[in-house]
Amino acid sequence: MAVITGASSGIGAATARLFAAEGADVALLARRVDRIEALALELAEYGAKVLPLAADVTDPPSIAAAAERIAEELGRVDLLVNNAGVMLLSPFEADRVAEWRQMIDVNLTGVLETTRVFLPAIKEGGGDIVNISSLSGRVTFELNSVYNATKFGLGAWSDALRKELAGTGVRVGVVEPGVTATELTHHIGHQETRDTYAARYDGVERLEAADIADAVYFIVSRPKRAAVAEILVRPSSQKP
Repeated sequence: MAVITGASSGIGAATARLFAAEGADVALLARRVDRIEALALELAEYGAKVLPLAADVTDPPSIAAAAERIAEELGRVDLLVNNAGVMLLSPFEADRVAEWRQMIDVNLTGVLETTRVFLPAIKEGGGDIVNISSLSGRVTFELNSVYNATKFGLGAWSDALRKELAGTGVRVGVVEPGVTATELTHHIGHQETRDTYAARYDGVERLEAADIADAVYFIVSRPKRAAVAEILVRPSSQKP
């Protein structure tokens, strides 16, 4: 059974579709309840059990409440996909401090809190944790500094957690997408940065969310003796 955060759109929704199609039960966690309820109806066609739950990774009690419902209705957790994330790019000197804090709260602290809640259940069955990071967790870009910080931090924490859990049966993997066609860029509020980002990737055929879902599935479908710690996926025409 797979738990997916940020399941209301993009990579989260695509991952839910793939795993449901492969016969897995799925818990959909997101703030936009209407979106995940509609997705649950869609996924029911595969015959899987699908549980849409309102949850916000920046609100630990909501994650704990979701975990209780999942335990009651779906049982053992085999996979946690920490997908919820925001990318609020701007020049550092623009002083958009509230956006810095939001990125840190969602992209880093939210992943830690969600993993803390679900880890005991995952350890019971020797499951997987897959964190959706970014190319920005490997390569810095101008106007990305705080976003870079959250994604570099996520990669470092993921690798340290992998080492900590080695031998417990729990595998920890990271997927790092390059530029992908999702809603992520829609929330960039600094217009000049938004325009710069669009120009940077003009002419690049973006990855689809399903491409990243495939990478998640590859990680968890390996034999238990094989732990794929990291997958970087760029569009074929993306240089940096």
